[in-house]
Amino acid sequence: MKYDAVIVGGGFAGLQAAIQLGRYSVHRVLVIDAGVGRSTLCRSYHNILGWPDGISGEELRQKGRQQAQTAGVEFITDRIITAEKGDDHFLLTGQQGQQYEGTTLLLATGVMDRFPELPGIKATMGRTLYVCPDCDGYEIENRQTVLLGSGDAGANMAFILRERTGDLTYINHEREPVSQENIGRLLDEGIRYIEQAAAEVVHEKDGYIKQVILEDGETVPAERGFIAFGKNPVHSELAAQLGVTLHKNKHAEANKRSLMTNVEHLWVAGDLAVHAEQATVAMGEGAIAGIWMNKVLKKLNPPKLPVSKHAVYSTEGTN
Repeated sequence: MKYDAVIVGGGFAGLQAAIQLGRYSVHRVLVIDAGVGRSTLCRSYHNILGWPDGISGEELRQKGRQQAQTAGVEFITDRIITAEKGDDHFLLTGQQGQQYEGTTLLLATGVMDRFPELPGIKATMGRTLYVCPDCDGYEIENRQTVLLGSGDAGANMAFILRERTGDLTYINHEREPVSQENIGRLLDEGIRYIEQAAAEVVHEKDGYIKQVILEDGETVPAERGFIAFGKNPVHSELAAQLGVTLHKNKHAEANKRSLMTNVEHLWVAGDLAVHAEQATVAMGEGAIAGIWMNKVLKKLNPPKLPVSKHAVYSTEGTN
């Protein structure tokens, strides 16, 4: 089956694009989603318009999918392994060999945060353990905060978080080297520094962090937490296969206005693109990509006008 638009990735960017495209009512749209991603880990987003008490990534994805389906968008669970571009279409192949064909393509495959598989991390993610200081720095205001990280990536996050709280501990879980300049700054700014692996994130009351247990048994009390391990994998493999220009950090580059890449009829949106890596930004980019995909599709296949309910005006027979 050939679709007018295929979207790979069912996170916030992909879903917003799907809703936008579906509501034009003239395109056949398919979303191919692997079912897991950065947003599925977050138990509560606190900075999204309309959800002052927070909403989980899973719930928001579910609501977005229902909204898109109401507009006629189709969904399938699969992980795309290979992507090819023909003269007038894209051909995608999934894990079991299933193929999908689309006139236009949006890649919204995102990024995944890198973190150790410690007991308690996933249970607290987004509830009281965060990844983005722009999104959730507010949540640690004047609170006892622990930062789990690695090397200078963690140290640099610590300096940002220090603006929000005076009670901050940085645990260099992977014992990666920290520059002498950063070590000095950590001390100068009153940030406690521990170069030791963590063993467990202890929490209570459904995800509220209480303390971090270190491998030697020492405990670090905490009301809130952050992670900063760096080297987050960018899911740009399909973009690379299709010849999309990648930034030095492996994010996909695109036209700043339309979000179409250097490959004709191929768009990117969300954390895969070169942008701020925030949920709200991803939604906006999804909408922009959907709007521009519609513009192109209308040129390729002009839609038929609905039948008019009014009589055609004529001057024949009038004085």
